[in-house]
Amino acid sequence: MTPPHEPPSYDESDPFDLPDWLGEAEVTWEAERGLDTGHRVAGALTAQGREPLACDLLAVDDAYPEPVAADAVRVRTHQVWRYGEVLVAADGPRMLLAVPGSRIDAETALDAIGRLARAVGAGPGSYGVRLRVGSVDD
Repeated sequence: MTPPHEPPSYDESDPFDLPDWLGEAEVTWEAERGLDTGHRVAGALTAQGREPLACDLLAVDDAYPEPVAADAVRVRTHQVWRYGEVLVAADGPRMLLAVPGSRIDAETALDAIGRLARAVGAGPGSYGVRLRVGSVDD
């Protein structure tokens, strides 16, 4: 019998270490696929004249068939969410916004991006979200 593999333990990032343009420009987070793709929705943050920044939304409580995040990541995600913040982490070159729950819905996506905007000091209304309807398999 093979031993269970350890769930990912993502490295937490400080929002102040993110590119300055995230707090200065009109920014859009755009999903690459529909929200029904599961616990992780790939996307990117974009602004005019800037290289897109890969940014995925990760619902940390999905545990079947195996946990998607280590317990420490899950606990930290819930802690910061409770205080109106979002956990910013890294998965290699991709930025992650970790959120409570097992799936991403429209309300959670909007809330997570709004929390990121506040964390980087963006002005009110300077962030937008572009969601996709359906999935690639439709």
